[in-house]
Amino acid sequence: MIIKRAIQDRIEKYLFKGKIIAIYGARQVGKTTLVKEIIKKHPDDSIYLNCDEPDIRALLSDKTSTELKFILGDKKLVVIDEAQRVKNIGITLKLIVDNFPEKQLVVTGSSSFDLTGEIEEPLTGRKLDFYLYPFSLEEISQIYSPLEIKRLLPQFLVYGMYPEVVLKPHMSQEILKSIAFSYAFKDVFKLYQIRNPEVLEKLLQALALQLGNEVSYNELSTILGIDKNTVANYIRILEQAFIVFKLSPFSRNLRNELKKLRKVFFYDVGVRNAYINNFNPIEIRDDVGKLWENFVITERIKLLNNHELAANFYFWRKNNKEIDLIEERGGKLFAYEIKWGKKRVRPPKIFLETYKNSEFSVISQDNFQEFLI
Repeated sequence: MIIKRAIQDRIEKYLFKGKIIAIYGARQVGKTTLVKEIIKKHPDDSIYLNCDEPDIRALLSDKTSTELKFILGDKKLVVIDEAQRVKNIGITLKLIVDNFPEKQLVVTGSSSFDLTGEIEEPLTGRKLDFYLYPFSLEEISQIYSPLEIKRLLPQFLVYGMYPEVVLKPHMSQEILKSIAFSYAFKDVFKLYQIRNPEVLEKLLQALALQLGNEVSYNELSTILGIDKNTVANYIRILEQAFIVFKLSPFSRNLRNELKKLRKVFFYDVGVRNAYINNFNPIEIRDDVGKLWENFVITERIKLLNNHELAANFYFWRKNNKEIDLIEERGGKLFAYEIKWGKKRVRPPKIFLETYKNSEFSVISQDNFQEFLI
């Protein structure tokens, strides 16, 4: 079953407009499926190069423009999958763009840091970036009704939204463990030459257990027995590999914001649960509130990204009062308290007094689809 990805129409709109299309995302989120769906519309005029294959990597590494002309032939649509695995890929892409401007390049990468680092300088101003995440609620609404989505919510909180997990629920645990410990780790270790995988695994477990809480790099360095700078570097790498993301505290004073602690969330709650090996149903879990918070924030990021809506995301805390998500969009603040239970929540008075034109809402099981689909 093919579920159309929300960014496909946007990508196709920019084809053959003189820009490289770069699609970033974690392993197994569906990048290959997406580009193959695009290729289907150009069956006789496209070439697909999978850089997971050693011979394809060799084919594209350190080649002259004459050699590239022979490889690509007269194909107009050139798709290079997992391009970050090719040595000096930026130079190769630049040669193609410079010498064959009639060709449309589409490249995918499972590490934004590596691929962007390789191609940013030689291709400044010549590419458009797109981000592909695990399935969004909006995307799976193609196969599930609103009632079915609500009924499946407990399953999504435990197993997440990776395409294969959604489409093969009977294999969810095996798939998630493979994604968490094989695909993700394979890229991280190879691309960043991390020498101590045990420390990275312990860091992921520590972040999973601190879900929804403010994270102290000093505390993590003590727990893991590594220095604070290494902790910060590892978390940065995990962000670039699309495993985690940070939320900063909201403050109009940038200096104060930079001094405060961050929260770290996972791009997929199923992967988070895999790192702590906890796939218990939500009825017997004590972390359902944190899972719900992570799930809603991630789904909101997916929704706005998929529709090319720019926003900044934060959390807010002051005087022991907290708001889970602050969305800064169009010059206005939107504050969201994310609650799994039905307890009534009132907006913090100090927040409304400080930011008078802001809006406050509670996101619950009753109204989440209005917010996320």
